[in-house]
Amino acid sequence: MLKATGTAVGAVAIGATLAPTPAGAAGAAFAHPGLLHTRADLDRMAAKVKAGAEPYTAGFAKLTANRHAQSSWGANPQTIVYRGLNSPSPQNYTILYNDIHAAYQNALRYHVSGDTAHADTAVAILNAWSAKLTKIDGDADRFLAAGIYGYQAANAAELVRDHDDFELERFQKTMLDVFCKVSQAFIVDHNGTYPKHYWANWDLCNLACVMATGIFCDDRARFEQAVEYFKNGDGLAAVKNAIPVVHDDGLAEWHEAGRDQAHSLMGVGLMATVCEMAWNQGIDLYGYDDNRFLKGAQYVAKWSLGGDVPYTPSTRERGPMIRRSVPETTARVAPADPAMTRPVWAMIANHYTKRRGLSATYLTQAAAKVAPEGGGGDYGGNSGGFDQLGFGTLAFTRDRAADTAASPGSAAAASGGAGEGAGSGSGASPQGGTPSTSASPAADGDLAATGSDDIVGWTAAAGVTAIAGGLLFLRRRDRIRRDGTQ
Repeated sequence: MLKATGTAVGAVAIGATLAPTPAGAAGAAFAHPGLLHTRADLDRMAAKVKAGAEPYTAGFAKLTANRHAQSSWGANPQTIVYRGLNSPSPQNYTILYNDIHAAYQNALRYHVSGDTAHADTAVAILNAWSAKLTKIDGDADRFLAAGIYGYQAANAAELVRDHDDFELERFQKTMLDVFCKVSQAFIVDHNGTYPKHYWANWDLCNLACVMATGIFCDDRARFEQAVEYFKNGDGLAAVKNAIPVVHDDGLAEWHEAGRDQAHSLMGVGLMATVCEMAWNQGIDLYGYDDNRFLKGAQYVAKWSLGGDVPYTPSTRERGPMIRRSVPETTARVAPADPAMTRPVWAMIANHYTKRRGLSATYLTQAAAKVAPEGGGGDYGGNSGGFDQLGFGTLAFTRDRAADTAASPGSAAAASGGAGEGAGSGSGASPQGGTPSTSASPAADGDLAATGSDDIVGWTAAAGVTAIAGGLLFLRRRDRIRRDGTQ
């Protein structure tokens, strides 16, 4: 376990089990831009849209139609952001996530169109917040605010980090002292609870924030902590905890599928975010443990499309560490509504099918179904509609001929970054020029083999039933869940 009593590395309290920095990585520069988008990615988007190529133009039209992507957007920074009904002051976190998505969308629009008015707007929003924001506060939901909006803020800022008017050092300080400070505490001690008390999406959003902060702030210790936690952490963001069972048919069950569909979609999107950011810095988490994430994402895609999937009952320890744990068992897979959508699939499908040359039928079908993907503001006004930055059809659609030869680190090397290779785990393509073939596909070469015959019932204690359109989920996302059931 990573505990608060761990040694300090780079002024970050991390556990003694933190893996050492990989050989050759010490002192190596991070690639910038290098969170969800590299320079090559941004150049590809701009060239494709200029050429009128589909589906890029449809994806860009989705972006330009969003009210957050307009250069007229004005920031409304707050000194303290509160999330949670039991917060010491009224909740105001909706202001933060609307402004962050406006900054991101304007920055992305600038890189595609070249219109500097959008870059200026993004910079103005981010500068206003870094000049005023001092704290993320609230009840337990403050960890969600820090994690989700922290990784998103870093991604928006990364796109304008070289703008002459952007206060880079001040925003780096905001990331370290306001967002990451809270997320760091969460993945170390999980708010004083047992490590698996909180569902995977809590752990994953805070892991994403720590990783994004590490890259944005050139903080190698935080980045390496996030990588190690993904592989061996004690919470449900660790890939083997989030995806605990791999089946012979090539699918691997997503733990939170025993809870509900909406949070499973959120979790898959967050894990993809972590994998993509690591990939752009030369670390292959997508392929870790024989492409475990691919198998889990295929499972969630098949289930969300209405397919039958198996589920193995699991029990997690819940409650504060100072008391004896209270076991909770999720017995059956939850119902799934094929109409429920989130902008999570394009990033994953394009990585495995275009970069790696693997077949992933369910991911491909899910991505096609929701295309063109929108972003914050296109999926409802409540917080659930802003959990992903989105616009994956524009940002992550790739040409196989150009990208199959890509390997982790290639983008970093092209940008002057570390280019460290793939890290451990079969399925990696460390500095190679051929797609991975170690994904253990089914006999027909497709990881989309059929699962069980029936979607069984569901134990109510596991969470809230997903209903058409995810309306119930969107309401519950804005309710306080002090017991960690977010």
